[in-house]
This record gives sequence, C-alpha cells and structure tokens, in this order.
Amino acid sequence: MKPPRKKAYRSDALRSLHLAAKDLSAVGALDKATMRRFDIACLTPIESLQPEKIKHIREASNMSQALFAKALNVTPSLVSQWERGEKKPSGPSLKLLTLADKKGIKAIL
Repeated sequence: MKPPRKKAYRSDALRSLHLAAKDLSAVGALDKATMRRFDIACLTPIESLQPEKIKHIREASNMSQALFAKALNVTPSLVSQWERGEKKPSGPSLKLLTLADKKGIKAIL
C-alpha cells in the first residue's frame, strides 16, 4: 500500500499557515467554509496547459510518452492526444501535470 500523497503548497510559509489552520479547524476554532478557503489559497493552483507545454513537461522529465503516461496513470495514447492538442487534460491529470511542471516529476512519483 502506497503512503498518501503529500499536498503541494505554493510556498513553505503557506504550508505552515495551512497546517496551523487545519489544527484550528480540528479543535473547532475554524468552520468548514473557512478551511476550504485556506485549502484553495494555499495549495498549488491549476491552470490549463497548451499542448507544447505538456510536451515540454514530459521532455524535461526525460520520459517517453509511455513512461510519462504510466506516471500520470493514463494511456500513452492520451498523452499523445494531449501533445497534439486533440484532447485537453482535466481533473486529477491536470493537477498532476501542474505539479510536475511546478515541482518536477519527482513530486508525483
């Protein structure tokens, strides 16, 4: 069984702030709505990616499409379609691509 993934924070300072808010929420000092706002503010933002950017992320990781697809838990065909602009990544795939771009491929492995 794999250990849970670490959250990717925008910065160390935001990580510390988020963890403090999480503790305050656990003891009832922050409500759920406020905690959700902290989650959104502190975690790595997700932006749409152009096909060239996806290819750049993969090449910077020194990975073939097949290996990159395995790291993202998608098919090699889908990675190829993203790089050609036939499809756009979304949801968890887009989040993983964003993390790989901002923090390097090791952040998602």
